[in-house]
Amino acid sequence: RGAEVYSEALACVHVSGHASQEELQLMLNLVRPRFFVPIHGEYRYLVRHCELARGVGVDPANVFLLQNGQVLEMTGKGGGVTEPVRAGRVFVDGLGGIEEEVLRDRRHMAEDGLVVAILGIAQQTGELLSGPDLLSRGFLPANNGEGFAAAKEAVRATLSELPPESRTDTGLVKEQVRQSLRRYFRRTFGRRPVVLPFVMEM
Repeated sequence: RGAEVYSEALACVHVSGHASQEELQLMLNLVRPRFFVPIHGEYRYLVRHCELARGVGVDPANVFLLQNGQVLEMTGKGGGVTEPVRAGRVFVDGLGGIEEEVLRDRRHMAEDGLVVAILGIAQQTGELLSGPDLLSRGFLPANNGEGFAAAKEAVRATLSELPPESRTDTGLVKEQVRQSLRRYFRRTFGRRPVVLPFVMEM
C-alpha cells in the first residue's frame, strides 16, 4: 500500500528483472543454503554466481555447476552428480515430440519433393501387369508428361533387367524401383526427391 509504481505505460523507463550481485549476495546470506545450483543465465553468469555462493560461505563441495543433461541427486547424506540423461531441444508436433529422423525426412521432402510410384506385378511370375503410375508433390508439375514418361520407362527397363526369380520379391522390386527413379531424377533434373514405391501383387 502507498507504493508509487512506474511502468513503461507511464514513463520511459526499463528496470531489469534480474537481481544485482549485491542482491544475490544478500539473498544467499539470508537463506544460508547448504547446497547451491545456479539455473538461469549464460554460462559465464552461472560461473560467477557459483563464485558468489562460495564467497559467502557455501561449502565449495556443495556448489554444483551443471551441464545440460547432468543429474544432481539429493539424499539425506548429501548430493552429487549421477548418470547423465539425454537432453536438448524437443520439437513438438501435435501432442508429442518429433524424432530427428522425422525432421530429416520433412526437410528432405520440403527441399526436393515427393514421388509415389504405384505398380502391379503378377504374384507367380513377377510380370509387370500395371503401371508404373507416378504421383508427385513438390517436385514435377502434374502436366509434365514428358518427364514422367521417361521416368516410367526407366522403371520398366530396370525391372526387365531383373532375373525372373527376383521379380516376385516385392521388397527387392521396391528397392529397385526406388533406386531407378532416384537415379533418373538426379541425372535429369539434379534433384533427389523422396521416392515411395508401392508394389501390389495381382
